[in-house]
Amino acid sequence: MRATRAFIHLDHLKENIALVREKTGKAVCMPLKADAYGHGALELAKTALAAGVKYLAVATVGEGAALRQGGIEAPVLLLSIPLPEEITELAASDMEVLAGDEEYIEALEQEAARTGKRIRIHLKIDTGMGRIGCTPAMAPVLASRIAESKNLMLAGTATHLAVSDSLAAKDRAFTNRQLEAFSAAVEGIKAAGVDPGLVHAANTGAVTFYSGAWFDMVRPGILLYGYAPRDETGCAALAVKPLMELVSSLVFIKPIAKGTTVSYGRTWKAKTGTIIGTLPIGYADGLPRGLGNTWRILAGGVLRLLVGRICMDQCMVDLGQDSGLRRWDRVTIFGGGAPHAGIMASLLGTIPYEITCNINKRVPRIYIDKN
Repeated sequence: MRATRAFIHLDHLKENIALVREKTGKAVCMPLKADAYGHGALELAKTALAAGVKYLAVATVGEGAALRQGGIEAPVLLLSIPLPEEITELAASDMEVLAGDEEYIEALEQEAARTGKRIRIHLKIDTGMGRIGCTPAMAPVLASRIAESKNLMLAGTATHLAVSDSLAAKDRAFTNRQLEAFSAAVEGIKAAGVDPGLVHAANTGAVTFYSGAWFDMVRPGILLYGYAPRDETGCAALAVKPLMELVSSLVFIKPIAKGTTVSYGRTWKAKTGTIIGTLPIGYADGLPRGLGNTWRILAGGVLRLLVGRICMDQCMVDLGQDSGLRRWDRVTIFGGGAPHAGIMASLLGTIPYEITCNINKRVPRIYIDKN
């Protein structure tokens, strides 16, 4: 087993799901995009379903097909638009889809008619995200188009919120306008004599801050992986726990003299004699290169600075003069007793999704369930 590993705490996932279910009282859809944000989609899918999640969501046809091949039978919702040549596999894998335009709906109908399968569609309404989906005014027209087809079924109606993770007044106003437009579109679908199916809109921010967005189902993403919305001031009631703990080991230790520089570019110089430890983890493993001279890892129960530039496969840590640490001792890069990936993301001006998604496949995932 490689020294650098990612421990995935499945017990934390179960606790996070329970918190969301208790708070909202709604069905939960868990996004498993990008191999479950780098955590491992199949293992997390099994745990999530056992913990009461009703829907799974993916970004690509291949991701959904992989879940089916792994034995997952629960509803899988495709969140992105595939190429025409992928629709056959989509239908064969019995995926549900987001659709918000006539051309795509027609392509789905043709495939359904050809194979004799009835494809379940969630009508996507664009209320302000500006990504995919129809206008609210077009929603009743497309909903009727789907409902009237013998090959298609309107399984749901959805939108996505752009700034629900912010409590700024202008962002709250925008989110409320999105929810008003969405609710009106849903009522328009009903007025056209069509059942809108499962109505859903709430992402992590909306689960946390907007009970009016919960409808029939919620789709919290990063919240289930253990990270609060960007504006954490309203998240005290949901004490979610991060799933990922990234660890490595000291594989080389040496003393250096005052004035010695470390790593490429000589960006760090020892102010006094100290001991440097080398870790077999670098930016090729997903440890951001920008963390050199800024991030502190947990080693020997103390937070210690990564020094010099992060290399492709290695990085160095200042152990001080009397740490008592030895070669092969384990250290924690983030999570566990160390600051979590959300704090790392804030330091880098990004989001925790990017940190966990970028932990490379060559880093083994070890699944832990203490429950």
